[in-house]
Amino acid sequence: MRRAIEHVPAGCWPAAEAADAVTLDYDARFRRRMVLHCDSGREVLLDLPKAIAMAEGDGLRLEEGGWLSVKAKPEPLVEVRATDPYALVRLGWHLGNRHLPTEIADGVLRIRPDHVIEAMLEGLGATLTRVTRAFQPEGGAYGGHAGPHHAHESAHGGKIHHHHHGSDGGHDHHH
Repeated sequence: MRRAIEHVPAGCWPAAEAADAVTLDYDARFRRRMVLHCDSGREVLLDLPKAIAMAEGDGLRLEEGGWLSVKAKPEPLVEVRATDPYALVRLGWHLGNRHLPTEIADGVLRIRPDHVIEAMLEGLGATLTRVTRAFQPEGGAYGGHAGPHHAHESAHGGKIHHHHHGSDGGHDHHH
């Protein structure tokens, strides 16, 4: 099986030389090792030194030469709008406080569907619209993958620790 061994950000690789493409949703674009099913039907083993958050237009260098283009697969999302910029920032704060992967665009926030979060946002005055499009949330202050497991360096006296957020958004810390 062919292997993709290096990730290169969009604009930094010869995109015109892409031999094939992989169209991946948000979760599949944050991987270190997995079998990729190319748009042509071929299989390629993604085999990177560490997990990386890939984005639309990035390139994957193949071990024997050549490139794969990364495409972001459209997925169900909820667009969050507010009456003014202050209200949108407030909504963004509430999403960040719950450590939810959130895409920030001009005048809109995008999240994955979650009926509990949607009810909270509507209660705070948000206007919600269901859409299907590629999802590219912010990477976070710590450069890691947004999700329920992550590390913090600056809290707790600068000591790195890991914690898990339960379904209620609470913290379970392990130092």
